[in-house]
Amino acid sequence: MTSAFPHWKNRKGIVPFMEEGAEPLLKKALASGKLTLSSEPEIVSLSKNIVITIGTPVDEFLNPEFKMITTAFEKLLPYFTNEQLIILRSTVFPGTTDWLSQWLKSRNKSPLISFCPERVVQGKAIEEILNLPQIVCGTTLEAEQAASNLFNLIGIEIVRLTPMEGEFSKLFSNAYRYITFAIANQFYMITTSAGVDYERVMNGVKYHYPRLDGLAGAGFAAGPCLFKDTMQLNSFAKNEFFLGQAAMNINEGLVLYIVERLSMKNDLKNMTIGLLGMAFKSNNDDARASLSYKMKKVLAFKAKKILTTDPYVATDEDLKPIDEVIAQSDILILCAPHKQYKSLDTKGKPVVDIWGFLGKGTLF
Repeated sequence: MTSAFPHWKNRKGIVPFMEEGAEPLLKKALASGKLTLSSEPEIVSLSKNIVITIGTPVDEFLNPEFKMITTAFEKLLPYFTNEQLIILRSTVFPGTTDWLSQWLKSRNKSPLISFCPERVVQGKAIEEILNLPQIVCGTTLEAEQAASNLFNLIGIEIVRLTPMEGEFSKLFSNAYRYITFAIANQFYMITTSAGVDYERVMNGVKYHYPRLDGLAGAGFAAGPCLFKDTMQLNSFAKNEFFLGQAAMNINEGLVLYIVERLSMKNDLKNMTIGLLGMAFKSNNDDARASLSYKMKKVLAFKAKKILTTDPYVATDEDLKPIDEVIAQSDILILCAPHKQYKSLDTKGKPVVDIWGFLGKGTLF
């Protein structure tokens, strides 16, 4: 499969994204001579087990987009054999696994087809893949067993489901998290609008009260999975997944709420705003679908100038050194609570901190 990252980095044992513990394993695999890297599709003909990490994104109308999957499989089709096992790992629209099996059969290919969703948190995959049960699904019992045998090699617990059950399990997991974040963000906006500190309310209500252990703090809920998968589930439910729709409105609307609150008390058109952290979550370098960039776009119509910084993101040429951003900004907004910011000297500049991370309040 064609990688989005330069192969030379991989061949030198450099992991091109943040993943704890991955680099020593990559170096070990390269040294063993058992790892082959190629962007040519014919390499799949040499493999018994083929893992596909392409899912179904959503289009501009928030409907699932199948083009990426169909394009990939059309390129790989000549190199599949009936003795191979194909494992889908990324989130797919319910019914995709069974559809793929039929699509291949219509083209005279009958490899074993399995859906085994990845369940790890980004950045913690090496640790979690060994400690979390693996859901395994197959379009046939033979495919299910073949996939189970593969994961048994690393000694993890197996949970067997049908393909549709497995596809729903992955969507439910991400939609549930997205909704719980929306609850926290809605509570934050209610209390902030009332002039009440949400952090104090949350700490008080959770103190020695285990029923609310799952109540999250406020913050940006985005990234390449949660929003997308919630919208996939909404599409499957014929746009009747009302909790998912509400969660999307709340989480996406948090940016607009912050800008509106700032506009009420500040002359933004004559101010420079500094955004701290452009990754979609803390201590990570992935900026895909980050709400920090939505904040940047919204403020572009409101403020005189926008400056951005991030200690991890390496894909944005507009990022500035943090000292420069602090020095030139009139107001700072903490978009991603990276650990480097915990003891940050903001030089007395006002800071919007909805996370309660810096202990500086929210300016509202």
